[in-house]
Amino acid sequence: MLWYRVCVYIVQGSNFQSKKRDFCKSAMANLILPSLARRLQRTPPHLFLLSDIIPSLSSSPSPSSQLPFHFLFHALHQTSLIPTLQTHHFSTFQPFSAHNLDDPFDFNHPRFRTYDPHDRFLLRFLELLREITHYPSEAEAMTSLDDSGIEVNSEMIYSAVWELREEWRLALLASRWSEKWGCADEKSSNLMIWVLGNHRKFNTAWCLIRDMHQSKVDTRRAMLIMIDRYASANDPCKAIGTFHIMEKFRLSPDQQAFHTVLNALCKYGNVEEAEEFMFVNKKLFPLETEGFNIILNGWCNISLDIFEAKRVWREMSKCCITPDATSYTNMISCFAKVGNLFDSLRLYEEMKKRSWVPGLKVYNSLIYVLTCQNCLEQALKILAKMKGSGLQPDSATYNSMIHPLCEAKMFEEARNILTVMMEENLGPTMETYHSFLEGASFEGTLEILNRMRKAGLGPTGDSFLIILSRFFKLGQPENALKIWVEMKQYEVEPSHTHQSVLVQGLATCGWLTKAREFYADMRSKGFAEDPKLKKLLKEPAQDSMHKGKWRVQHLNREGWVNHGKGSRVRWKILRNKSRRKKKEIKKSNLEL
Repeated sequence: MLWYRVCVYIVQGSNFQSKKRDFCKSAMANLILPSLARRLQRTPPHLFLLSDIIPSLSSSPSPSSQLPFHFLFHALHQTSLIPTLQTHHFSTFQPFSAHNLDDPFDFNHPRFRTYDPHDRFLLRFLELLREITHYPSEAEAMTSLDDSGIEVNSEMIYSAVWELREEWRLALLASRWSEKWGCADEKSSNLMIWVLGNHRKFNTAWCLIRDMHQSKVDTRRAMLIMIDRYASANDPCKAIGTFHIMEKFRLSPDQQAFHTVLNALCKYGNVEEAEEFMFVNKKLFPLETEGFNIILNGWCNISLDIFEAKRVWREMSKCCITPDATSYTNMISCFAKVGNLFDSLRLYEEMKKRSWVPGLKVYNSLIYVLTCQNCLEQALKILAKMKGSGLQPDSATYNSMIHPLCEAKMFEEARNILTVMMEENLGPTMETYHSFLEGASFEGTLEILNRMRKAGLGPTGDSFLIILSRFFKLGQPENALKIWVEMKQYEVEPSHTHQSVLVQGLATCGWLTKAREFYADMRSKGFAEDPKLKKLLKEPAQDSMHKGKWRVQHLNREGWVNHGKGSRVRWKILRNKSRRKKKEIKKSNLEL
């Protein structure tokens, strides 16, 4: 019904308040109208039957004919005797992401850091930029920089923009001042556009792209960065619109740009929009395996929707697209993450029969799902088989066992795997430490953080997000506040996400006064207002057991029972009435 209303809204041409969104309107119309019938015909996930879906994953009529019976029977028999370990979708631990491409727009990657952050000229330049923050006008700030006598080059400007990535106004000032020195090159301009996109200053970024275009600087990479940043801002419409207006900058929207849009949309969770975009443009960009693999990766490793992944797999067959090794790797990864041991092994056997050589990620997936299903012994056999095939396990391989073991509170077994890992000259990674954080006490948490620092592996912002979330989940806000203080000791600057998790956790645990204090501090630091948090802080501390109108909430010493907004009833009266009723029933039975 929702998609029908959206379609009617677009077809009727309802008034948009801004003409800037015309291209967005047409893009969404092109996406929605051709696919409406396919959407409405799509079966809801809960109506899928395993017998209807699984055969479509294989050309063989019998699933058992492709499985190693001696191995599979033992594994499945073992899982039937032992309670299954719970499997979850982890945001910070994905050791076998099947399509983990090197992100070309991730400026956090070490390959972009070609400068010395401790250079004295750079530090002096940054200090001067911060000193002129409060100047009333940009012209006065520029004059002050001119009179400073500092000489800059393109590398220093790039370094300054990176160091000021959280202060976009100062970064932009440095970028504009560099134009006077003739050192505003494409590299630093692209970084500036990325910074502006992170702060959702897209209008300013477009002005910078226009200036680059007028200066005869190549804007292709800048446009692709804009697509990526729009997708990260959860605005798939404008990401697609940017692709369509590339021609206005004399750029050809080729296959690489097309795949950039697909990757960007999928990477930030807009997998459905990416799929529709691929089908709508199939005349210009014919359907092929790589495009389907990007969509599969989105459903399998980002959204983790097994039903949609199976549907896309069937769609590949309908479009006569032959799955390759990456396709199988994606599907096996997805089945493993949802704890489906049978189909993970089944596709593994099918993959080998079709002459595709399983890679390290496939074996990591199998090891993970076997460990989750209480088949640690069989997981170790897979590890041995992997070594026998010439593949060397990496840290992700052992993390695929350590993480589910820690989640199942099997810390002794996890430590044994860690010992084997270190014997293979593979040191623990950040993911390894994060796994052990799942069950550590407050003192144990501090010990792990110290070990991480000594090993040069953080802790990072993600480490503290895991810790804060866990303590709030356990109902220990006091420990969460202690960890919040520890963050400063490890030089981790709290981000908007940290602040939000802290405020929400404190409010949920009933510490509204503290939550309001931290929210006020959050706003004073320039973080945007969060409507959800604001609403949460306005309401009195209520948890689920306070919401029912007639739900019994509290029994005090005098014997009162509170029924929410209803009247209060004397518990003793109710108890006496119940006793009298029982006596009457017993008496009547004796008379009979």
